[in-house]
Formats: sequence, structure tokens, C-alpha cells
Amino acid sequence: MYDRHDLSSVHKMNQETLRDYCLSLAGVTEELPFGPDILVFKVMGKVFLLTPLDGASFTFNVKCDPEIAEDLRSRYDDVLPGFHMNKKHWNTVRVNGSIPSDLLFSFVKDSYDLVAKSLIKSLKQDLEDMKGLQRIEEQ
Repeated sequence: MYDRHDLSSVHKMNQETLRDYCLSLAGVTEELPFGPDILVFKVMGKVFLLTPLDGASFTFNVKCDPEIAEDLRSRYDDVLPGFHMNKKHWNTVRVNGSIPSDLLFSFVKDSYDLVAKSLIKSLKQDLEDMKGLQRIEEQ
């Protein structure tokens, strides 16, 4: 299990470690709503990450604050406007070793946090309750 507070503890990112990390976050489910080739992760029913499973190359899409999205695209060749997504709010990230794994995992956590912040009040409360239970279970 990943320490959600210390992303430096994560291993090299691959599809398995990405999946494990996403599922370690409170309130997260995984689905295949677009067919067997696109894995979608949701927090409390809202999408925060998509990744193709076709094996051609390892990429994932994450939600991002528009200003930060632009900055990341200018700094990293392997951060692109979101493929098949709203390019203002989503980035596609190619995972090929050019971006350190801890930074890749931070992109995932930032997307999770951004989507969680946009939840309606009752879902935010449910998510906070889940986080509290998760902390108790970890003790």
C-alpha cells in the first residue's frame, strides 16, 4: 500500500503501480465504461484519470488546473493536451522515463484532489468519512 502523504515512497510507475496507487486513494473505483481498452478511475463517481490498456504505449489522462496544465506542457515534452478530452482542463502524460515517477504520481494525486474538491457537499462529507476510516485502518 502506498503512503498517500509521501509520494517519494512510490515505485517506478507502470500500469500496475498506477492502478494500485489510484485504488489506494479514498473513494476510488475503477471501471471500463468505454470498452475493455480504457481503464477509468473515479472518485465518488467523478472521473479523475483514464489510461488506455491497448499496450501501444503507456499514457494516462489527468485533470489539471488550466494554468498549471499549460505550464506542465511547456516544461515537459511528454505532457500534452488531453487526448479526446477538454484540452483546457486535461493533460495526457506519456510515461517513458523522461518524467520522474514521484512527479507522475503527484499529477495523479493533484487530479484526484481537484476532482474531489469539485464534489457536491454530501459527497465531500462521505469522502472525508472514508478517509477517516482509512486512517483508522492503517493504525
